[in-house]
Amino acid sequence: MAYTTISKSTDHFNTKLYTGDGNSPRSITGIGFAPDFVWNKNRSNANSNTLGDVVRGTGKTLLCDGNNSEFTNNSYGYHSSFDSDGFAITGSAASAGGDNVNKSGNNYVVFNWKAGGGQGSSNTDGSINTTYTSANTTAGFSISTYTGTGSNATVGHGLGVAPELVIIKDRDNTVHWPVGSTVMGWNKNMYLSLNSAQQTANHFQDTPPTNSLMYLSTDAAVNGSGNNYVMYCFAGKTGYSKIGSYTGNGSADGTFIYTGFKPAWVMVKRTDSTNNWMIIDNKRTPSNTGTVPEIFADSNSAENNSTDGRFDYLSNGLKARGTNAVINASGGTYLYMAFGQSLVGSNNVPCIAR
Repeated sequence: MAYTTISKSTDHFNTKLYTGDGNSPRSITGIGFAPDFVWNKNRSNANSNTLGDVVRGTGKTLLCDGNNSEFTNNSYGYHSSFDSDGFAITGSAASAGGDNVNKSGNNYVVFNWKAGGGQGSSNTDGSINTTYTSANTTAGFSISTYTGTGSNATVGHGLGVAPELVIIKDRDNTVHWPVGSTVMGWNKNMYLSLNSAQQTANHFQDTPPTNSLMYLSTDAAVNGSGNNYVMYCFAGKTGYSKIGSYTGNGSADGTFIYTGFKPAWVMVKRTDSTNNWMIIDNKRTPSNTGTVPEIFADSNSAENNSTDGRFDYLSNGLKARGTNAVINASGGTYLYMAFGQSLVGSNNVPCIAR
């Protein structure tokens, strides 16, 4: 049985659904904690994934389905405050509230993570001092901002354990989002903003991160001289989160993926071929049904109800129930990151399968 020191997973990660009302600004509450990283997606229409965080600060928007540089207080809609139980969203152009975050009558999903509970402070562990690092060592998540040097470097991540998945974005330039992971090996990467397969790349000096440091190459996508970056680091925590891999079998009686907890949010990406970064969660699909509403990190497309690209949520993992190559091609290799709640936590509350 998987035990966890995280008695209540929703103190660190939670998904929230809401319907747009067109008001600007608008407060979204009911998250359950003060979110430090907020990811909004319009489910009804083709609008970009809109990412904000407390470390970069209010009014700063990144779109993970493209290579755009950071927007400030723009028409995509932005996070105008980060509050004790949620955040405020504001739109500044054509449609009140911004179609990306609050178009009247549209359905939205927002994913929320807690980092260190605020903007944080400079981490000086590496050869590059971060501008700010906000780290949640309990839940294995940190956010850092730093300025590149153009030379091989290290930067502190603040987790106290080696991260297993890292996402970086150049905030100043039209560059895609490198993703590094132990699953691929640190001489390879994919891009969160693209559906392409993993490739050999020298973003991380072909060197695994340590308990304190990430290694950065001279590549402009992670360390261009004078460029400003944001870095999101994730480390799996027993009974709460897991970053791993599996091999598909191409069958409706699909692969079982053991996580050790009941998944509440899952992102999956095929590594050996072209396929989307698919995201599912238990708020949009509260029970195991014949369809699953997919959204994609690398696409602005509206939510897609799929019958052959779905998982069953189990008390200790996931069971692929579709034959779609996005999750279960025969012999296909996949990277996944999942968050959820353990079978039994330190609060002795059991988690029952649906």
